[in-house]
Amino acid sequence: MHNNEVWVFIEQRNGKPADVSFELLSKGRKLADSMKGELKAIVIGHEAKGIAKETFKYGANEALLVDHPDLKLFRTMPYSRIMNELIKKHTPRIVLFGATVYGRDLAPRVASNTRSGLTADCTDLKISDVKYLGKEYPQLLLQIRPAFGGNIVATIITPDVPVQMATVREGVMEMHPVEKPHKEKITEVPYNPIDMDGLLEIIEQQREESKVNLKAAPIIVAGGYGLGSKENFKLLHELAHVIGGEVAGSRAAVDAGFVGSERQVGQTGVTVRPKLYIAVGISGAIQHRAGMQEAKKIIAINTDPDAPIFDICHYGIVGDAAQVIPMFIETYKNKLK
Repeated sequence: MHNNEVWVFIEQRNGKPADVSFELLSKGRKLADSMKGELKAIVIGHEAKGIAKETFKYGANEALLVDHPDLKLFRTMPYSRIMNELIKKHTPRIVLFGATVYGRDLAPRVASNTRSGLTADCTDLKISDVKYLGKEYPQLLLQIRPAFGGNIVATIITPDVPVQMATVREGVMEMHPVEKPHKEKITEVPYNPIDMDGLLEIIEQQREESKVNLKAAPIIVAGGYGLGSKENFKLLHELAHVIGGEVAGSRAAVDAGFVGSERQVGQTGVTVRPKLYIAVGISGAIQHRAGMQEAKKIIAINTDPDAPIFDICHYGIVGDAAQVIPMFIETYKNKLK
């Protein structure tokens, strides 16, 4: 029987932990509970004890802290070597990474070095006993993600390896502080540099923060390819302006150049949970639904009555956005008078 530990790699930039790492701790807590196991946070950095302490708020039983001036900034060689050594020594059952620039660099290297299973961009994770090819596998990690261009949701298992890994995008899992945090248990792991770690040095970093914060917007007006043009997208900007919302788009709308990629909602964009999501001319492919189906209220406007978006919306309007949206704006303005 494997050990039942769930590990989460805690990403930090400039001494600030990434939200996605705490989202994964919240999910990891549930996975560990269903295996009657422990949740451990892996913190690599410099002067990162504060970050290690914060992981207990989200359910960690223990934090493994590797702290050294050389580890202040993310570098592939030392970070992956540290993870490889820790995983080979302790053999956790599950290791989770954020699907960020760093997580995507780290996870595949660590998985290949430790011969572990890895699924990228999971939208859900569960623990289940699985019977596969006539063999019983207790407590496997079900790694769930859209596949084949989003035509199916695939459940992926990696039954023949002791360690199962997954990357998850920011915003997909909900962040929940626990009511009763465990007593802080921070285990410091020494870092012993080797020549190879220094092959790459970071001279300087340029970082641009995103100007659009879709995740925090309570109202989102999103358009799809069905709107037909950038001109028609102006209607969405008008509506968003009137009701105090942010404009977003589906991947098809972004690819067509109707809206900027920083406003893309879905499996390859941002995951949002607004109070109100208005989907205009969006057919509702599974990748898009993965990014917005947790919205409290969804209104869909589409000319196609059979569009899959109508399966998940609370209110559906079959019609042409060019006619419907101006009526929305007009009605809303009249209400405000």
